[in-house]
Amino acid sequence: MSDIKILKKAMPVAPLKLVALNSCSELGSQVNQHIVGFRARDNANENAFINLTGYQESSYLVNASCPRFGTGEAKGIFHESIRGTDLFIMVDVCNYSITYSVCGHENHMSPDDHYQDLKRIISAATGKAKRINVVMPFLYESRQHKRTKRESLDCAMALQELVNMGVSNIITFDAHDPRVSNAVPLNGFDNFSAAYQFIKGLLHSVPDLEVDNEHLMVISPDEGAMARAIYFSNVLGVDMGMFYKRRDYSTIVDGKNPIVAHEFLGSNVEGKNVIIIDDMISSGESMLDTAKMLKERYHASRVFVCTTFGLFSNGLDKFDQYYKQGYIDRVITTNLVYRTPELLSRPYYVEADMSKFLASIIEALNHDVSIGLIHSPTEKIQQILSEFGHC
Repeated sequence: MSDIKILKKAMPVAPLKLVALNSCSELGSQVNQHIVGFRARDNANENAFINLTGYQESSYLVNASCPRFGTGEAKGIFHESIRGTDLFIMVDVCNYSITYSVCGHENHMSPDDHYQDLKRIISAATGKAKRINVVMPFLYESRQHKRTKRESLDCAMALQELVNMGVSNIITFDAHDPRVSNAVPLNGFDNFSAAYQFIKGLLHSVPDLEVDNEHLMVISPDEGAMARAIYFSNVLGVDMGMFYKRRDYSTIVDGKNPIVAHEFLGSNVEGKNVIIIDDMISSGESMLDTAKMLKERYHASRVFVCTTFGLFSNGLDKFDQYYKQGYIDRVITTNLVYRTPELLSRPYYVEADMSKFLASIIEALNHDVSIGLIHSPTEKIQQILSEFGHC
């Protein structure tokens, strides 16, 4: 834990319990192991609350499931008591690898299916747990966060539905637009970033990277990623540039206006290493077009892609092709969403492990202490830059 002294003075809200739905079982197991380690260290440091019932356990994971009937309908079940606990429910709505049977036909779980399972578990816990918290790294329907025409406001509706079901805190990462929290202004909504983990992964995988204004530049692939790129460039002390997308607003393809061209705004990129920062890779076309343009038109040296969520909805073929052609050198994504075995085996892929960070967030919330230091990782970034001789 980042600050044991604070935790030693703070009484836990209630005994901690974790529910890792099937979609998030691997990450949930890693988070659980870190929390067990944190509290074992607390014991070594003679934490005042170590003898509280449920404080130090060999595991904080709860046995819960969502079995399905032959028609595909389901129900949420707890196989042990969770009465009086501080319950954290973890779900990955993007995990399409999980299947279930519908009248004998195999069906892959969609984000809607995962969201329904989350509500089933909340329903099974309501009235028993002392507090319910939802850990949803990829915020459900976060790309449908605003209304531009006659259309639904799915993300806002989902947040209000969770709050109405008794959820006290919602923990997410790199929400597509954090202002969606305005839908639930009286409830806890924490939106974290993976900035430190990106830089850590990049420095470990590219040890010869020079972090200075002459050799490195941060690029935003569109106006939506500007805030992330500005933070990155400021904390690294390098220049920033951005692309803006020219779209054809007269047509709609796959629910969106197609991109006609990418235009660049910024200083000279020639000969510099470039970090492209964004919240997600969906199809990856925008990111790949940006990387290709940086190499061909602006003569960048190496291109490193950092995104919180690597969805790769159109597969990896084009990424493989661009890596072989030298347009991209590294692709760094977190383990907050499902990654295919094929992605994990790629030579250009680097994983930013978020399990310890997420465990520290859960620990802080369970002790009801400030998470201000967690929100701003600047000090940790400066520390790792110093360790690698860049400060």
